[in-house]
Amino acid sequence: MKLGLVSLGCDKNTVDSERLFAALAGHGAERVTDLETADVIVVNTCGFIDAAKEESIETLLDVARLKRGGVRAVVALGCLVEQYRDELEPALPEVDLFVGLRDVDTLIPTLQDRGLLGPRLEDHPGVRLPIADRRHVRYLKVSEGCDHGCAFCAIPLWRGKHRSFGLDALLAEARQLEAQGTVELNLVAQDLAFYGREFRDGTGLDTLLQRLLDETDIPWFRLLYIYSAGLRPSLVELIAAEDRILPYIDMPIQHASDAVLHRMRRPERRAALVERIDGLRSAIPDLVLRTTVLVGFPGETEEEFRSLLDFMEDVEFDRLGAFAFSPQEGTRAAAMEDLYVPDDVRQARLEETLEVQRAISARRMEREIGRIHEVLVDRLEDGRLIGRTRGQADDVDGVTVLGGDGEWVPGALVEARISAASDYDLEADVLRERRAAPWSAKAGDDGARAYAGARAYAGGVSTSARRPLPMATIGLDGSWGR
Repeated sequence: MKLGLVSLGCDKNTVDSERLFAALAGHGAERVTDLETADVIVVNTCGFIDAAKEESIETLLDVARLKRGGVRAVVALGCLVEQYRDELEPALPEVDLFVGLRDVDTLIPTLQDRGLLGPRLEDHPGVRLPIADRRHVRYLKVSEGCDHGCAFCAIPLWRGKHRSFGLDALLAEARQLEAQGTVELNLVAQDLAFYGREFRDGTGLDTLLQRLLDETDIPWFRLLYIYSAGLRPSLVELIAAEDRILPYIDMPIQHASDAVLHRMRRPERRAALVERIDGLRSAIPDLVLRTTVLVGFPGETEEEFRSLLDFMEDVEFDRLGAFAFSPQEGTRAAAMEDLYVPDDVRQARLEETLEVQRAISARRMEREIGRIHEVLVDRLEDGRLIGRTRGQADDVDGVTVLGGDGEWVPGALVEARISAASDYDLEADVLRERRAAPWSAKAGDDGARAYAGARAYAGGVSTSARRPLPMATIGLDGSWGR
């Protein structure tokens, strides 16, 4: 079967898509990038905000038109289906199969029953297969679901209660990603701090990180999306002490007005956030702190909005993402219609928030000029070599444009001096190479094995000869061997 796979939405969705690709490849599916040549097209949808819903529906309609050619089936999968299946099925008769998050394990047998997919192969490719060209940047989803009851968020309705994946399964997956050439591994979850709580044996995020440090040679680990309350002393100390754990924390606060935080059902309050941020910056040298805020939440007054902007000015987050409130069906906030902030006001507040952060970012970026940073070479774009410092996360932050003598392969780590700064981006001159890309000749035998692993999508090769790479078991519904 020739498989066309379109993955929309967040990085956690990307992980799901890569796991799905591996499962289908284990039954003989071959991925094609030209969707017109596919037998089956799977669209992993997103339903988080209105714009994401619209993109998912437009994508389904676009790929469904390819059925006029040789495409035999179109599958809608994921978050949007989980939430809106009853509306989508009659509205999109062009789509052959709708698969939600809770019944994704039915996809393979259904495709087999329709004669579109073969039996399981003996030479199974493992847990994950890359779906993007840049294999040096990957994501490791450590848990599924969420126990938080934020009033604006429908994720617990779609993905259920929090479930941590087993340590051994995650280690096996990380080793496979290392074998495929991973240089930066981003740990993701709805809240990383919840990892391991249900095991009731002392296992936590710090336990997982220590195992990753001990049992892989991946040079960069980044923590994305972790509630402030979960940043316990043992975890903070580990981040501060271990150079391979990047001094970068993505800690969403959503707002800074106590009244709005109360309506949002968020656990933090302004004074506690200030204390936490001060403590983190004192404990972790060169910490880069990213957050997310939500403006225009039902009932947000002008005074409450100004309170958020004042907090941003006082704290000066290094990175900040902002969204305007979008009601999600089934959430508490969606039922607050009498408190809705007008659309034009929401949009104006979003624009002002982004402008305030732009000025903050420009000031902080200016301070980087003259400093020397370790930079990951990312890609060649419009004739420019693009990289990222340890303080620039993939896709959500700015980039560093690299200059200087030499040719640098994506996946290499270099040392570079910052020469210029804009509002969000940096320019730097490369001084020397610190670590060759995993697939370059400079990487030696380990690099050759990584390149072979990436080329063959194989799970049975480790980049370190001292470690075998066990095969992890995974259910497509997210149930992992523990």
